[in-house]
Amino acid sequence: MQKTLELTDMALEVVEGLKASKKYISSKFFYDAGGSRIFQDIMQMPEYYPTGCEAEIFETHKRRIGSLFCRDCNTVELVELGAGNGQKTRILIRGLLDEQVNFRYIPVDISEEAVIQLEGSMKQQFPGLSMVTRIGDYFHMIEDLSREYPDRKVVMFLGSNLGNFNREQSISFLSQLNLVMSDDDLFFIGLDLKKDPEVIRRAYDDPHGHTRDFNLNLLKRLNRELGADFNLDHFMHAPYYDPETGTAKSYLVSTRDQNVRLQDVDDTIHFGKWETIYTEMSQKYDMEMIHDLADASGFRVAESFFDRREYFVNSLWEKV
Repeated sequence: MQKTLELTDMALEVVEGLKASKKYISSKFFYDAGGSRIFQDIMQMPEYYPTGCEAEIFETHKRRIGSLFCRDCNTVELVELGAGNGQKTRILIRGLLDEQVNFRYIPVDISEEAVIQLEGSMKQQFPGLSMVTRIGDYFHMIEDLSREYPDRKVVMFLGSNLGNFNREQSISFLSQLNLVMSDDDLFFIGLDLKKDPEVIRRAYDDPHGHTRDFNLNLLKRLNRELGADFNLDHFMHAPYYDPETGTAKSYLVSTRDQNVRLQDVDDTIHFGKWETIYTEMSQKYDMEMIHDLADASGFRVAESFFDRREYFVNSLWEKV
């Protein structure tokens, strides 16, 4: 149908997900302007431990990390995929500047608002910082890295962003990245570790309601951008964690039988009472799983850094 051909990529993906036998919405649609603002609130709350743990790692080990980044080279291209507000990265940047490392910072994020704010705040905090920004889906930008930046690249994927992918997707992403990296390039990744299940539960179902609002904001976005008529009072936030596999998942649950009209798509979606929409996965790892991922995608774990409670790890990988 001609109408289908005119639909945006987002509309096509959303309709496909909502018409699946087990409904889902891709987590990449979390980060509109409202979602990005809510996620900043999430990162500030005490229950959301990854932010503080990764910041602690950078503060404690920044000199060692910086020395590994610039080992045997004169210039480093610091490419951060999914940069967000760069809160933790500032600690590394300050350390590199203090050590007089010659580097350029290249943040990549899907949220235009986040990139604009990041650029402004970074230049204000670090007036002499060499910086080039990129806006878009970092999957589409991976192939550009080798062509555009001939110096050593340290590609950073922080904040446990990899945890949004299952094992097959993770290996596919990491393998693609490996293919476009030069032999001298490094990969620096943040990964959330398995721990007390109650600690994880509080991070994804917090008493402040930020994680609930973040999940429900997906429906607000569909109402605004696809002309949908989701009633947010008829859906609830439902997180789940499996301590055996280390997989945390988030769902939206319909609390009644209902139909939702997507005006711009000219379609109606039926929801049964207690039917779910799967919205996000957040994988937790142990070190055996991490080494397995590195090996399966053509990397070797060179060195790993932990916070004092060993809740989180930042791991530096080399190409094999």
